[in-house]
Amino acid sequence: MAIIPAALANAPTAHGLRGDYSAMAPDWTVTQDMGAYTREDHALWRTLFERQAKLVKAYAPPVFVRSVAAMDCADGIPDLEALSSRLRAATGWEIAPVPGLIPDDVFFAHLAHRRFPSSFWIRKPEEIDYLVEPDVFHDVFGHVPLLFDPVFADYLQHYGLGGPKAIEHDAVGILARLYWYMVEFGLIQTEDGVKAYGAGMLSSFGETQFSVDSPEPNRIGFNLERVMRTRYKIDTFQQTYFVLPSFEKLFRDSIDTDFGPLYEQLKALEPYAPDAAVAGDEVIHRGAPAA
Repeated sequence: MAIIPAALANAPTAHGLRGDYSAMAPDWTVTQDMGAYTREDHALWRTLFERQAKLVKAYAPPVFVRSVAAMDCADGIPDLEALSSRLRAATGWEIAPVPGLIPDDVFFAHLAHRRFPSSFWIRKPEEIDYLVEPDVFHDVFGHVPLLFDPVFADYLQHYGLGGPKAIEHDAVGILARLYWYMVEFGLIQTEDGVKAYGAGMLSSFGETQFSVDSPEPNRIGFNLERVMRTRYKIDTFQQTYFVLPSFEKLFRDSIDTDFGPLYEQLKALEPYAPDAAVAGDEVIHRGAPAA
């Protein structure tokens, strides 16, 4: 679930987003109506699940592969409350159905209370390879598996707890870069080489392989300040991916950093371009854009 500027949410039923915002609770949650899904909806889920499940065996870290199997949701769109029961037992997280994209402060509050906001609707067949807003497949298949990992689960809660400070410093856009590169499009070093763990690529048939195998993008070792100073692409595959040595490194650097002064420092600096390689980078692979 991505975040959007709160200004876009002033008129819940008229802001042009996909979901139905008319029946949501004050915390922007809705009730998932399992009976509303059609046979075609479940069939599309199975198609998406089957092809991504094959890919993640080769391209995702073992913890992600294990979690996908344990979620046991290959046969159709899962009941999010039933899935939440398993998640609560593992790490204390749960899934909160929402109409779609939600305001920053609401998003941060859910994460801070170990609730992951998930869209409940599924894309159309013609959107199988690309859609503008995150749907239930992106949110559940892409994000939920790592919430079974205790370290990553703690990190995501810490990210939510830090949201109010970003709002206070008018730096939500800077903090969003950390979410984009580390939650949606992160890579991690494993014993078997670099693997993809970000929800954005692991729910995308094309970008899963591109992020790991393609010679085109940069792959740069994780550095918190570097990540938060780097712009990103929203409508194409990424031009830079940052590689974590471990989830513990991401969590520890976030815990140890005073984000208030960092926001003020970064606001005074020109952001790096999405394809930049700069002095001090740990360049794992320098991208060679296609001619």
